[in-house]
Amino acid sequence: MKKLLLAFCLAVPLGVFAQPKDAKAAEPKAQPGVNWSGQVVRATGQGAPDLKAQNPAQARLGAERAALADALRNLLAQVKGISVDGSRKMGDLMEKDEIKTRVEGIVKGFKVVNKRYFSDSGVEVEVEVPLAMLSDVIDPDTTQMLAVGKPEGEKTTTGLVIDARGLKLVPSLMPRVLDEGGKAVYSIDSLSADARKSSGVAAYVQNLDDAQKSLKAGEKPLVIKAAKATGSDLQLAPEDAKKLAALNTSFLADGKVVIVFN
Repeated sequence: MKKLLLAFCLAVPLGVFAQPKDAKAAEPKAQPGVNWSGQVVRATGQGAPDLKAQNPAQARLGAERAALADALRNLLAQVKGISVDGSRKMGDLMEKDEIKTRVEGIVKGFKVVNKRYFSDSGVEVEVEVPLAMLSDVIDPDTTQMLAVGKPEGEKTTTGLVIDARGLKLVPSLMPRVLDEGGKAVYSIDSLSADARKSSGVAAYVQNLDDAQKSLKAGEKPLVIKAAKATGSDLQLAPEDAKKLAALNTSFLADGKVVIVFN
């Protein structure tokens, strides 16, 4: 009997019984940086307790304030590194005072998506900002300048999936889809005023299954393959450009586009 008990104890990993010192601190956390599939940019911030605080509650409150300030700094750094169009980054555009002021205003309005409290009264926070709000800063003209086709007939296609694997595409805030002659058939200028602020130009994923299951592309997306990529621009083959042009493409005004890259 003792031998059986000993064998059982050796077979069961110690982690089954062990509990972390801080259960909340052991929770999985989102990675900081750009989440191109979720269309958000994230950052984390950490704050240590105020050792001069009069009580633990004040110490933790001071730690939370410090964590939020740290998250703001980190989020702004992440935003500056985001590609705008494959050749420029947000940091380049923020050299202009007007754009810098608007971007900083958006970043300061971040959403807190998670908090972790530690036994020493330290705090860690996770924050995020939608990418769509940043692209709207770069191109604030809400006029829908690029026509979205609405041929007669039932709207059956719910979105567009572009397979750009192997083309060294640069995920960016403002990609364009071009026909074989280099004319834009989709860009931020295709979006409605609402989609500019809520949807963004395109989501990026790294496999075709995720693209076809994406809520952004809908249940019945048109799937086509890009012939060429230059920076963040995608050029279509003539036959695929014709397929797109023949559809009721009103979904483009809603930003229902997912790009597959690797």
